Amino acid sequence: MHSPQSPYSLPSLGKFDQDFTIGIEEEYQIVDPETRNLRSRVLSILEEGKRILGEQVKPEMHQSMVEIGTGVCMNIKEARADLYRLRKTLSELAASKGLKIVAASTHPFAQWSEQKIFEHERYYKIVEDMQVLAQSLLIFGLHVHVCVEDREMAIHIMNAARYFLPHVLALSTSSPFWCGRNTGLKSYRSELFKKFPRTDIPDYFNSYAEYEKFVELLIKTNCIDNAKRIWWDLRLHPFYPTLEYRVCDLPTRPDDTIAIAALFQAITAKLYKLIKLNLGFRLYRRALIQENKWRAVRYGLDGKLIDFGKQIEVPVRDLIRELIEFVDDVVDELGSREEINHIYDILERGTSADQQLKIYRETGDLKQVVDFLIQETMRGIE
Repeated sequence: MHSPQSPYSLPSLGKFDQDFTIGIEEEYQIVDPETRNLRSRVLSILEEGKRILGEQVKPEMHQSMVEIGTGVCMNIKEARADLYRLRKTLSELAASKGLKIVAASTHPFAQWSEQKIFEHERYYKIVEDMQVLAQSLLIFGLHVHVCVEDREMAIHIMNAARYFLPHVLALSTSSPFWCGRNTGLKSYRSELFKKFPRTDIPDYFNSYAEYEKFVELLIKTNCIDNAKRIWWDLRLHPFYPTLEYRVCDLPTRPDDTIAIAALFQAITAKLYKLIKLNLGFRLYRRALIQENKWRAVRYGLDGKLIDFGKQIEVPVRDLIRELIEFVDDVVDELGSREEINHIYDILERGTSADQQLKIYRETGDLKQVVDFLIQETMRGIE
C-alpha cells in the first residue's frame, strides 16, 4: 500500500541483530447470554481451561473476568494463530457452561458493586491497599509484550515510544459505556485506571541505571514490593526482557488486536533502528503527551492530536497514517505488512467504541450492544 521508499526510510542495517518476539495478553468479560450481564463464573471455566491451555489461561481480580496470554511468538503470524486458538478454545469452554466471552474494556451496563473478587491473597492485598478503587476497577485490557533484550536500549526505546501511545489508544477504544451510562468518552477505561497510583504515561529516564534507582527508592520506602506494581501505559517488564505496552483498550475484533500488536512491534523495531544508527528522537514531557492522551480518550479517531514538532492540531487519522509511514521500512522484515495495512480498515470502519455507540443511537438498547460485542469477539474465528 506504501512504497518502501517512504520519506521516513533510513539506511539499511541489514537483518536486525535481535528478534522482536511478541506476546499478547487479553482480559475477557464473562457474560450470561440471556441477561447479557456479567457473571462471576470464572471458576467454572478455569478447571477445564487449565487442563487444555495450562498457564495460558488465568483468573484476574474479578470473577467475571478471564485472562489469556499467547506464547512467546516469533512473528505476528504466529501470534495471530495462537490468539485465535485461545479465543476459540475459551469461547467453547464458556459455551459449555452456558456463557459467552466478550472482548471490550467495559461492560455497557454491569454494576461493579455486584462483582465478586477472586479469592487469592494477591487480589485481597490489592483491595486492602486500594479499597474501593480496586473493587470498582471493572475494566478489561490488552497488553502487548515486545522483546528488547538490552535493558539500556529498552529504556531509550520506551522514552521515544511514549509519544505514540495516544495514537494507538485512539485505534483501540472500546469502552464508551459505564454502569448503563453513555460516558461521552471513547475510552472510559483509561479514566478509571488512572485512579490507581503509578499509572498513565511515564516520564522519561536518562539511563537504565536511573530507572533502577527510581524503582529501588519506591521499594525501599514501601511504596511497592516489586516493579510489577508500576502500572504505566508502557513499562519495562520487571521479569521478562520485554517492553510492555499497556495503554490500549481491548479491541473487540481479534484482527484489530493483531494489527495493534503489529504496530507496537513495528514502533519498537523502528526506534531500535534509529538508536542503532545514532539518530536522535525528540523526547517530550509527560505533561504534553498527557494532553494527547486525553484527546484520544475523549474523541478517539474523531478528534485531533497535537503535532508537538509543528505545534499544530492534526486530525488523528492523518497522524496515524503518518505513523504507518514512519514504520514502513521495518514491516517487511518483521513480516507484518498485511497486519499493519489492516489499520486502514480500522480508520475507515471505526473502533469498537464507535460501533457500540452507533448501535445504541439506533436502538437505545444496551443489551443489543452486548449482543453485537458477543458476535464481534469471535468474528473471523468461528
